[in-house]
Amino acid sequence: CGQPVTVFESGAILLYLAEKLGQLMPPSGPGRYRVLQWLMFQVSGLGPALGQNRHFRVVAPERIEYAVGRYTAETRRLCRVLDTQLASTRFIAGDVYTLADIAIFPGLRHAVRNGVDWADYPRLKCWFDGVAARPAVYRALEAATAATAPAPAPAPAPQDFAA
Repeated sequence: CGQPVTVFESGAILLYLAEKLGQLMPPSGPGRYRVLQWLMFQVSGLGPALGQNRHFRVVAPERIEYAVGRYTAETRRLCRVLDTQLASTRFIAGDVYTLADIAIFPGLRHAVRNGVDWADYPRLKCWFDGVAARPAVYRALEAATAATAPAPAPAPAPQDFAA
């Protein structure tokens, strides 16, 4: 009761915040478990697959085709799962925006770089565009872009031409 709480890991942090604020997560019942299962889908499947995909495509010192192919295929499979889910729901866990949407959205920002062709996942693309257009998400994306933009080059130092 009233004790400070330290929480780590993105899924646990999102769950803590949703419960603390009483938003983005049903307090009980089937809707709560739908949100939890999609949150677990992200933290145990989609997030790691996207991370490995990016690593082997962009970061690894040498390109290993087996790894690139494996994680590209897994990323596409998981996108297919999401696209199928969105055939019957407006948002990932149902018809309201929840922390499942918040958890899943960021990883898909660079889907094309991770070998995803949005044309193969039309419902997922529609969902993605809808989430990106939400005012709070739009502001967050603008802030993230500004925070990661390269600093402008410093102006050249004045030259002392008097010799």
